[in-house]
Amino acid sequence: MTQFVPPPKLELIPEGAPFSTEQRQWLNGFFAGLVSVDGGVTALSPDESAALMPGAAPAVEDDEAPWHDQTLPMAERMMLAEGKALPRRMMAAMAQQDCGQCGYNCRDYADALFARKEERLNLCVPGGKETARMLKGLYQELDAPGAAKPATPAVPAEAKIAPRTVPGRSREDPVLATFLSRKRLNKPGSAKETWHIEFDLAACGLDHIVGDSFGMYPTNDPALADALLKALEAPADFPIGGRALRDVLIEDVSLAPAPDMLFQLISYITGGERRQKAKALASGEDPDGDAATLDVLGAIEKFKGVRPDPEAFIEALDPLQPRLYSIASSARMHPGKLALTVDTVRYKIGARNRLGVASTFLAERIQPGEQLKVYVQKAHAFGLPDNPDTPIIMIGPGTGVAPFRAFLQERIASNAPGRNWLFFGHQRHDYDFFYEDEFKAMRASGALNRLTLAWSRDADQKVYVQDRMREVGRDLWSWIADGAHVYVCGDAQRMAKDVERALVDVVAQHGARTAAEAVAFVNDLKKTGRFQQDVY
Repeated sequence: MTQFVPPPKLELIPEGAPFSTEQRQWLNGFFAGLVSVDGGVTALSPDESAALMPGAAPAVEDDEAPWHDQTLPMAERMMLAEGKALPRRMMAAMAQQDCGQCGYNCRDYADALFARKEERLNLCVPGGKETARMLKGLYQELDAPGAAKPATPAVPAEAKIAPRTVPGRSREDPVLATFLSRKRLNKPGSAKETWHIEFDLAACGLDHIVGDSFGMYPTNDPALADALLKALEAPADFPIGGRALRDVLIEDVSLAPAPDMLFQLISYITGGERRQKAKALASGEDPDGDAATLDVLGAIEKFKGVRPDPEAFIEALDPLQPRLYSIASSARMHPGKLALTVDTVRYKIGARNRLGVASTFLAERIQPGEQLKVYVQKAHAFGLPDNPDTPIIMIGPGTGVAPFRAFLQERIASNAPGRNWLFFGHQRHDYDFFYEDEFKAMRASGALNRLTLAWSRDADQKVYVQDRMREVGRDLWSWIADGAHVYVCGDAQRMAKDVERALVDVVAQHGARTAAEAVAFVNDLKKTGRFQQDVY
């Protein structure tokens, strides 16, 4: 490989200019940051310019939505949105993740709430109860005296006819797909339980492109429903809207976490100190320090002896939400089929084992040949470049590798000539190397030009994908300088931030830029679609 020579630093401010040495150095760096790799010039917003000032923290964020970070505490996100219009503050409550699980992107969900076209305040699955509570308070502002009202544009009569929806394209209109198989990806001895899951889409005719997500409606664990029936001392066949209570508990309502409305209901049918505790829990307080661990069964057990009417109890619960997973296969290579890569969630609180609803549904409860309701969520700015010659860098530790398996399959099936580089990491090489045979075969055939691996438990010192990025920083920068698109998929809480920080470091060190200039450069990659993330 030809060694990449970094571009020379620009000296646009002459030494005789009326600035101190530090000011001149900063201004030279500022103007250098305006010049992109290909020589083009990108205008920066005032917020970006401020980020380039000496001493500015190298934090990359959307200058129009600084709350776009689900790792920020709710109070900090709302402070950043203070003074903004109500829909923008609603977006801050959601952290503006655009994950699609609500069936909208965050802006459209906020606009729909503001326009009163959507009344459900609990659709933000990642935000959970905290976001729902904040949205409830913000929603009440719509009825405040003098509150801004959404404009009602004139709509032609012919446009008032509800548009036809394409089945399987939204959570509101799912189709039935057939579960085919599951295969354990971890080898015996792994501390994790991860499955390769396959579905047959031929009968429902659902199609997808790489980068899309797959929505599915799981069911609750029947054993958990039975435990609830026992705690409630309610008969399994108690009629709820013409259906049996047990079926409703399994198929229709969320059993974790316990919603505020359940505690409010409990406060109506109990008294004394227990009523005060239930009221406190309903308002988001934590009188006993256990609120975060209370699912629906835990709430009933906490208030032993309280027996709500089964119908009122069901009305107090949230609806069971669909789950979204990154698609791990290419329809071009595997027509009529679809694959997922799913970590099974199991943990213990007190004496009870807790189970992830969808992950354990896929890992053990659904059987080959059975059908379930599904849909495809189109990707929000996450997909392969239009030009097949463009090199791509994919960073996906753990189950974050799922969409990149699809990307590679798509590039192979379409004979795309662009180079491909995959960063993958997990705990142990011998147990947790997902799709090892596939990736090694791609590497041997030349379809996968580089495969960089990181194992966090194979040595005394933990090594993660961001560490490998820094180790191969010169080559990584060379690919970026050649126009590569960078993709990240996986954990948003830590990994995504660490990877972005490593990318800034690589740009600064090997791209002959200051830290502030590197921040601006990565911001520009985001704005031009060359740095895309699918994080959760």
